[in-house]
Amino acid sequence: MSEPQEIVETRGDERVDLLKMDTNNDGRTDVWVVDTDGDGRPDVFQFDTTGDGTVDITMVDRDEDGTPEEVVDGDGGLPPA
Repeated sequence: MSEPQEIVETRGDERVDLLKMDTNNDGRTDVWVVDTDGDGRPDVFQFDTTGDGTVDITMVDRDEDGTPEEVVDGDGGLPPA
């Protein structure tokens, strides 16, 4: 996997809240990893598998144990800003 394209800290607590990555080196973000509750651990993972800039798969790890409890396919929504 390539290096993170952009790291965003949005809460003012110096923790990374959003990682945006270009995993296939095409110059466009295709993976978003989000810490939604501010505890410093990611719990939402979103993927653009088609390269059109929209989210195709969302995985949610509610208890942050490393295994997603919910996977949504074909979401097509916009990624986090």
